[in-house]
Amino acid sequence: MGCAASTPAVVEPTAPATPGGGLSRKVNDDPDSHEALARETFFTRDEVAALAELYAQISNELHQDNLIHKDEFMWALFKANRDNLFAERVFELFDIKQNRVIEFGEFVRSLSVFHPQAPLAEKAKFAFRIYDIGCNGKIERSELKRFLVALMADNPDVDLDEQALDEIVDQTFSEMDLTKDGVINPEEWMALVHRNPDIISFMTLPVLTEVCQRYPTPHKPARARALREQ
Repeated sequence: MGCAASTPAVVEPTAPATPGGGLSRKVNDDPDSHEALARETFFTRDEVAALAELYAQISNELHQDNLIHKDEFMWALFKANRDNLFAERVFELFDIKQNRVIEFGEFVRSLSVFHPQAPLAEKAKFAFRIYDIGCNGKIERSELKRFLVALMADNPDVDLDEQALDEIVDQTFSEMDLTKDGVINPEEWMALVHRNPDIISFMTLPVLTEVCQRYPTPHKPARARALREQ
């Protein structure tokens, strides 16, 4: 059910040319170094260092391997210990390498789109990919209905029968499917987001600011210091 690898929110700038005409050598060639991730995302280097501490905590919660597995991800970010369609889709998009774990670089790059400073267009594209379960560049009726069913499963107070679900899907598509071809394409989705930005309010996590202020901790253990100095 996974889609193709996602792209970073910010393109890393090209290294400046040296007087001799070649490219200058970077101080740190590690693409997942704190400096590189800060250049490539909306996070500062200090924020990346803070996320390194958070990552170290999450990635060793259930599996002591410094990698975030699906169960660790779902519990840490969504407090979900059972099947959750939305959480699973987000995990799949964070897993850029599609190897069923989230590495540190993937974690930071993917979280970047949830940063308050990330542009609306980037957030809208990521949100579209969450709902595009089939990864075919369009949201189909069956996909929207699956999310509604999953929403009911997560909220016992919401109880809709099959007819009510179909009516919601029909109403949604009548408003969003501007070309009336039975699917919602990226342009139609973007038009909806511009009309109603609140529909993707979940794509901005103010808590990221709080997390980055909470970490690094005042007195770091040796392991946390090593992570910071990468």
